[in-house]
Amino acid sequence: MSGPERIIFGFHTVLARLRAEPKSVLEVFLDEARKDARAKDFAAQVERAGARLMRVPSSRLEGMAGGGRHQGVVARVEAHSQKQTLEELLESLKTPPLLLVLDGITDPHNLGACLRVANAAGANAVIAPKDHAAGINATVSKVASGAAEITPYFMVTNLARTLADLKDRNIWIVGSDSSAPESLFAVKDLPNSIAWVMGAEGVGMRRLTRESCDLLVRIPMGGAVESLNASVAAGICLFESVRRRLSKP
Repeated sequence: MSGPERIIFGFHTVLARLRAEPKSVLEVFLDEARKDARAKDFAAQVERAGARLMRVPSSRLEGMAGGGRHQGVVARVEAHSQKQTLEELLESLKTPPLLLVLDGITDPHNLGACLRVANAAGANAVIAPKDHAAGINATVSKVASGAAEITPYFMVTNLARTLADLKDRNIWIVGSDSSAPESLFAVKDLPNSIAWVMGAEGVGMRRLTRESCDLLVRIPMGGAVESLNASVAAGICLFESVRRRLSKP
């Protein structure tokens, strides 16, 4: 193989990679003890995709997945590489951009959940700083339930500069901040071209990131808790954009 490789696991994750980039799937390992309908259907899909399928003991899968919940399915794949730069992706869009920016999300489970909700909302890409974020690994892929294999994830060297570049493209930078005076649901003119910025739970965005925002809004909280998990907050904000787009004539 010419490039680096990594391990992914779980039915949804492996099937998503098979559908998106079948040639990047080097080997698929299936628990030899699984004879159920789901395993049989999965094996048939692997074979149709032209990937190599091997049935192995569960103990081998445990070792490959590092103790992760593999569901009896593990695959060895080529490390995912972006086919486009962020600039190329934005140039190719035919509709107003919907982006998710993560500042300080270092937990793989949190990143995986954010990628999943971003994909569900139809976000065009997820952006994070290289020096203050989790990268894509097997845990992220499993939590993302396939979204990590198809949702563009750009790790940028300088997040503040990237946000400035987005502004130059008339994309509004809107941050979710619990201390913001204006409620998300009360904002009247939420732009269609938007990059939602989420900070880490309990910490929020870094100062330069906050200062880069065109607008700060808070999610109204009616209970005793003071903050939401980043993926939950991201889902609320992204789908508010979706709701408003759909409600416009």
